[in-house]
Amino acid sequence: MTAPGALDGRWIVVTRARAQAGALAARLEAEGARIAEFPTIRVGPLDDYGEADRAIDRLGDYRWIVFTSQNGVTAFLDRLQARAGTVRGLDHHDLAAIGPATAGALRARGLRVDLAPAEFVAEALVEAFATASSAGPSRLRGARVLLPRALEARGVLPEGLRGLGAIVDVVPVYRTVTERDQAPAVRRRLLDGEVDAVTFTSSSTVRGFVEVLGPEAPRVGGRALIACIGPVTAATARERGLPVGLVAREYTVPGLVAALRERLGRAVPTADR
Repeated sequence: MTAPGALDGRWIVVTRARAQAGALAARLEAEGARIAEFPTIRVGPLDDYGEADRAIDRLGDYRWIVFTSQNGVTAFLDRLQARAGTVRGLDHHDLAAIGPATAGALRARGLRVDLAPAEFVAEALVEAFATASSAGPSRLRGARVLLPRALEARGVLPEGLRGLGAIVDVVPVYRTVTERDQAPAVRRRLLDGEVDAVTFTSSSTVRGFVEVLGPEAPRVGGRALIACIGPVTAATARERGLPVGLVAREYTVPGLVAALRERLGRAVPTADR
């Protein structure tokens, strides 16, 4: 008989895109949770890759390439591979990544990561550059930086990098689309208040959730714990009328699971551990 986990029997909703939900779902299931997948976004291609292709063609102009998500890594490297036949051209660039998962996606493609703050927020990367510069010559002053990312994204990172003296080219390489193909049974469970928590791992998952459920979204939030991976996601949730009940201290998937375990966890007998 399998020993119970700290989240044994808890119904937890995962709103990540289907292609990315596995890591969070697996960690929650390992804690005994019951998973209700309710993807609110999906990654879509751009209508026009002209800007991305022009940046790839002049890749040698850039000193730094900064990645803000695993989706950005995949979309840009796939485009680079298709256009140049290889991603090895990035070996001669300094690469920065927001958060450990994004850094891991780069390393999985055989690339070196030169700067990767632990916190998964743009502000942390700007601070990392600023801190490194305070100990010596600025790493960004006069440097041209390529920032391949979603078509829809915050302006904090490019503005912060420009404030440190960088010349920043923001280039969209994918877009985030609201997903509307959810299981009716999960939707009913949400609306009937039969879930313990709803997890959000990005601002886009929040926006998709509110768009899909419309005026019912705040009512769901009043019945289930709204759990956010970090402060940026939490701020978006509050702006959209969702009562945030939990923000992970470590802005990662493991950090979110740990926060849920702490808040909703049931006592597990020592002998069963």
